[in-house]
Amino acid sequence: MNRDEVDPGGAPPGPEAGPGEARAGDAERAYAALEALLGHRFHDVARIECALTHRSYLNENPAVTRPHNERLEFLGDAVLGLAVGHLLIDAFPTRSEGELTRTRAAIVHEQGLAEVAQALGLGEWLFLGRGEEQSGGRHKPSLLADACEAVIAAVYLDGGFEAAMHVVRGLFGERVRTAFEGGGTDYKTRLQECMQARFRVQPRYAVVATAGPDHDKTFEVALLLGERELSRGQGKSKKEAEQRAAERALAVLDVEGAEPGDKIP
Repeated sequence: MNRDEVDPGGAPPGPEAGPGEARAGDAERAYAALEALLGHRFHDVARIECALTHRSYLNENPAVTRPHNERLEFLGDAVLGLAVGHLLIDAFPTRSEGELTRTRAAIVHEQGLAEVAQALGLGEWLFLGRGEEQSGGRHKPSLLADACEAVIAAVYLDGGFEAAMHVVRGLFGERVRTAFEGGGTDYKTRLQECMQARFRVQPRYAVVATAGPDHDKTFEVALLLGERELSRGQGKSKKEAEQRAAERALAVLDVEGAEPGDKIP
């Protein structure tokens, strides 16, 4: 579709219009604001329109012939995983495969994708059916996460992997940079939820050692489940050490396995 063609189902809503309303202005610039946020100008506007089209919109608008975004969502999941993997490898050359795999999964999980989509205002650009609109679809984390993946795929198909990397770096770069400071992966919260579900108890953290001068201390923290020490972690702050201990404890619990309500091993 060329930029001067008008979509038969109506122009996208866009951030300056209310949900479900058509955007005002020249169709050639219909996606200019979103493109500016992404850092990519589409050669083929049909790609971004497809990425923003939910199945419910097509069900209620049979005259619209473009596909919905589910196939792009599938492709975007793979492209995003590869791109974030590249960023993690470059940023953390000494981290293990296991650490990188868990961190990538945390960065690209549904809530993280939904937060990125919210920052873009992506919900206001979605083509939704009336029922989905009325049920709050523009704010549903699952829809936002799916749309985020679909948009990444649209960029990839439009400009190749280099273009997709540029967009992913802009959208996820800060999450990657802070991934091992507790900003990208909150292992403490994940462990707390896991322990509450499995054992009905909360973890305890205790500083067991410090090393180095006051201006450059390293903390070692033990993580306790009941009276059992599950793991230890080190870091330049107590918070970082606790995150590392929680990360290792999650790996221990994953290996040992447990069912909800089990006794503390």
